[in-house]
This record gives sequence, C-alpha cells and structure tokens, in this order.
Amino acid sequence: MDKLLALRMFVATVDAKGFSAAARRLEVATSTVTRMVDALEQELGSVLLNRSTRQVTVSEAGAAYYLSARRILEELEEADASIRDRGDEPAGPLRVSLPMAFGRARICPHLGDLLRQYPRLELDISLTDDIVDLLAERVDLSIRLGAAAPMDGVISRPLGRFRRRVVASPDYLRERGVPEQPMDLLAHDCLRFNYGSARQVWTFQAQDEVIRVPVHGRFRSDNVEALHAVARAGLGVALLPDWIVDQDLTGGRLTSLFDTFSVDPDNTRPLISARYLPNHRGSMRIEAFLAFMARIL
Repeated sequence: MDKLLALRMFVATVDAKGFSAAARRLEVATSTVTRMVDALEQELGSVLLNRSTRQVTVSEAGAAYYLSARRILEELEEADASIRDRGDEPAGPLRVSLPMAFGRARICPHLGDLLRQYPRLELDISLTDDIVDLLAERVDLSIRLGAAAPMDGVISRPLGRFRRRVVASPDYLRERGVPEQPMDLLAHDCLRFNYGSARQVWTFQAQDEVIRVPVHGRFRSDNVEALHAVARAGLGVALLPDWIVDQDLTGGRLTSLFDTFSVDPDNTRPLISARYLPNHRGSMRIEAFLAFMARIL
C-alpha cells in the first residue's frame, strides 16, 4: 500500500463527505478510493469511517487520525513549496487571506495578471473579515485594513493607505439638506460600521483642527458593502473607503462631503498592511504577491 496516497484519499473522503465526491476531486475511480481507505483501516486495525447506504461519517478514531494526517500532508506540501521557492521564479502554493469587500473590489480583478506572470504559482485566496490565525489556519499571507495590532511571532509590513470619504446620495441631500459643518451631522441619519459598540465618533482633521462628532442613525453593519448599498439608496450619510465609492462619485450616484478634512471612525487608521510568519521571510511567493500589491494599490 502506498501510505502517502492512502492518507491523501482518506483526507479527501472526509473533506468531501463521501467516497464518490472524493473520487471526483481526485479524478480517480470511486473503487480506488474505497480500496485505499479499506487498506489503511486494515493496517491500523481500526475503523476510521462509518459507512451506511446513505452517508459516510468519521469515527472517533478517524477524527483524531484525520487531523494528524491533514497536518502531515500540509507540512509535506509546504516543505515541497519551500524548495521550489528557491528557484528562478515563484512556484508552489500560496495561501492568502484578504478582507472581503476590499479583496473583491481592489485585488481579485487583477489576480489573472499575477497568475499569467507566474505560471508556476498556485494561489489559494480566502475572503474574510476575520482576524486569521496564520499558523493554525495554514495561511501564508494575510492582507489587513487598519492599524495592525502587534502580534507575537508575526511580521507586519505596511503596504499603503486609503482614504475614507463622507458621502451621501443626491436624493438624500435634496431631502435633508447639505451639512455645511461636521457638527451638522448630529441632525442627520449616519450609516455606521459596526465595530462592536453602539456609540461611534467620526473624527475630522484638517491641519491643526480636530472635530469629533458622535454620530447616530437607524442603520449599522459590519459589512462595508451593506453600508454602501444603503447610502446609494438615499437613506443616510456614510463614511466609506475611497476604493468602494470612487466610481459612484465620478458617476454622480454619491456626493462627497467635507473634502478638506481627513475623517476616520473612532480610533481607526486608514492603513493597508501585510502579515506573515517569520519562517516565510524571504519567500519568493510572498515577495511576488507584495510586489503585485504595490503595483495595484
């Protein structure tokens, strides 16, 4: 029995929740997957998968074995990639975590160019707004928005900045009036990003002037695309990043307010940064992706 192949087929079966689905992923016959998993169980003297006519489930022993087998396969893949990474060009798998809306708007449209430039690079892109545990989730590189909080054992590199803009639709401004001063927002419905607290302050800065406005409104969300949609619908004033509103400002669907100020909510900062583990320092795959980011930002 090819033990490594058996491990791959067992892990694929658990991931796919069945022999047939695993076989399709691996592009082999279902009987081949079944035979390899059977041989693995016989060698171990333990049932790893519970089989019925309707489903395949993981036994208690199989669940523990799956975690170890998956870790072995991932470490082997990373070891292979680290050797390939020393060649003439970036090669092998690169797992990258991107903020959801920012990734869709600013990065994903350009990924084809990166893949064409490096034909041996294998990209695995995850879109999430969660803070990623690089080690536990086997992520090579994480792109984050905002000031990067210091984390033990993690390298953080600044990539750039973006600008937040106070915007509202022309219909909203016709109905409610155009706020002339930041404090005028106290009389407006403000659409707020949900940072976990119901109270939010927008800080306006221009040269030596700092104005803090406690904003209120009927809508808040932890998703910037939801805030963008409600602002375009004419239901309030929003503080949104330039990368999601620039086209609306050009097309007249939104109007920018207070352009002489830089504006940020609470204590956030409009920064873009990259995070990776120290063992990836000098990686050609990571350096290629960071150079790609520098070109498109």
